[in-house]
Amino acid sequence: MQIKADWLHNPFAIVVIKALQNAGFETYFVGGCVRNALLQAPATDIDVATAATPQAVIDTLAAQNIRTIPTGIDHGTVTAISSGTPIEITTFRTDITTDGRHAQVQFSTSIDQDAQRRDFTMNALYADLDGTVIDPLSGLSDLQNRSVRFIKNPQARVREDYLRILRYFRFHAIYGDPANGFDPDALDACARNIDGLASLSKERIGQEIRKLLAAYDPAPSIATMAQIGVLHAILPNAMHSSLAPLIHLEQTTKTPPSWLRRLASMNTENAKDMLRLSKVEARNLRAITQYASTGASSKSMGYHLGAEHGLDALLIFNAHMTTPVTQAMIKDIHLGAQAQFPIRAADAPSHLVGAKLGTWLKQLEAAWVQSEFTLSKSALLDISPTKG
Repeated sequence: MQIKADWLHNPFAIVVIKALQNAGFETYFVGGCVRNALLQAPATDIDVATAATPQAVIDTLAAQNIRTIPTGIDHGTVTAISSGTPIEITTFRTDITTDGRHAQVQFSTSIDQDAQRRDFTMNALYADLDGTVIDPLSGLSDLQNRSVRFIKNPQARVREDYLRILRYFRFHAIYGDPANGFDPDALDACARNIDGLASLSKERIGQEIRKLLAAYDPAPSIATMAQIGVLHAILPNAMHSSLAPLIHLEQTTKTPPSWLRRLASMNTENAKDMLRLSKVEARNLRAITQYASTGASSKSMGYHLGAEHGLDALLIFNAHMTTPVTQAMIKDIHLGAQAQFPIRAADAPSHLVGAKLGTWLKQLEAAWVQSEFTLSKSALLDISPTKG
């Protein structure tokens, strides 16, 4: 089988691969770029696998005046760069020892050995410069069937790197066919090794959950993670019952997916620490979650959260209530986001200073929002500071 993709004609990639091949080293495109080309999906990176050792890669490309960076040389990875375009080149390798987080590798000249150390059969696909697909482990049929399967022994693959538990559910959400369900052996391996997730850094877990929740429809993966105990191992007390209704509302309103919105729908109070969210992410998550639980008006959500996060809160609230979101509600979100509170500190009576001034401004703002921005400036100024 031959693939067609724009990256096959990348001049820099062609120069890199031809240089290594002309030096006598088997060299191929590998992994995600090949997988995505077969699915007619865009590729974000160009990765290359070769029989050349890292030093041989550096020396061979240096002879062609190609700059390289030893980005992961202990594990066989060198990055070639030209005009800001990076290409990762990794030596064929096999794992000698693993501890569930890191592996000690041995370089190899065998494409079969290299394929067997990868995680899923659909990732063990290679391609030559002309697009001819090399499939050492029959992963092509799994990809065509949209079946996400571990290579050979799922238990062994998971124990090599416990992050593969989360990667399995992410790959199923992105590349799997829901009609196929989940591979029983994969689920068994994930369930048996849940304790291994505790050995992973929160940063790695957070990165994986972000990618999973950004998938078109992660609800089946999240539900299955909850069923076998994976979800609660990384997000204790998470609730996912509103996730599927939320995704339905996103689709009916043509709202692009948002991992943060979907996380907020799951009432994950401890997400900041468990996923190592940034301060901005944590603040936005807290605000969205708060307003999604208040039942505030659409205009109020837009005013307090802005158009983007106001819509997030609206979608989540209606998902909780299993009610539709109308275009009128979305319009109100934008109206609220554009609204400008007409009162300033300079409008206050002279005797209101300090904390009293702040209290007065908040009182008037609350009354103005409650009126859905209909109270005029003069009407607001008529409100006594002692009321409310």
